[in-house]
Amino acid sequence: MHFHFPFTIIEILWTLTFAAQLVLLVVLLGRERLRRFPWFTASIVILALRALAARVLFHRVPELTFSTIFITLADVGMLLGLLVLAEMARIGFRGVRRAVWIAATVVALAIAGVVMAYWGAWPAWKQLTANSRLAALMLMQLAAQKGQLLLGVLSIELGVLVLLFGRRYHAGWRTHVQRIVIGLSTAALAELTVSGVWEIIVKHVVPKSREQYEHILDLRDKITNANSAVYLLVLIWWIAILWMDEPGAARSAQALPPVKKDFIETPTDSIATTEASPGPQSS
Repeated sequence: MHFHFPFTIIEILWTLTFAAQLVLLVVLLGRERLRRFPWFTASIVILALRALAARVLFHRVPELTFSTIFITLADVGMLLGLLVLAEMARIGFRGVRRAVWIAATVVALAIAGVVMAYWGAWPAWKQLTANSRLAALMLMQLAAQKGQLLLGVLSIELGVLVLLFGRRYHAGWRTHVQRIVIGLSTAALAELTVSGVWEIIVKHVVPKSREQYEHILDLRDKITNANSAVYLLVLIWWIAILWMDEPGAARSAQALPPVKKDFIETPTDSIATTEASPGPQSS
């Protein structure tokens, strides 16, 4: 007797990932992390909305409509991802001189720009400048793809900077900023690795039969599932570390001086004082 499992690996990973995103949002709101990390919270909202739209609308709306919605959310998510990196860098390296900030930003963008220029193919300029809705979608998709590549390289660079110099500023060990950046760089490294491996396979492996072609597609699915599993682990990591307070915050709360009762007027004290005081004398 063979046991039939009705769900595929892709469906299981999607369900767990979407549930983890919702739990992470609950933690961000419930533990009051929203005020400190607003752009990070917004990025998780967009990623969850994108995953839900891809699941609900696929094969249920016209293909062009689905592509427009999905690519638009991808562009918004990419822009929010850049704002998240700026948010983490601003908090983690607060107090760094402006000249150092500018120099580090220029160097990081230069390295990421070189990688973005030589990684992956670029479409023909005529296709992007054609006066049609399809050309506009292609331009938006190119912005999402190349922007995601830029975001991944910048995430890895920021992760290296945080690990090397974060302790000297405000991104030391066990801080929320450092652990969020570690998650971002881990997810980016996994995604870039998957993209690089698949690009090598496409360029150098030519299927000579139907079986080889299906084997390549099966390998692509396994690589994609591995990347999704890494992202799921990152989400679980963020849930755990953002649920806990930073060690410095706990020590600061314990170090607060006790409030003297003499300077507090409770409602009971006010009522007692009012009852004890003499009323106005009638003449």
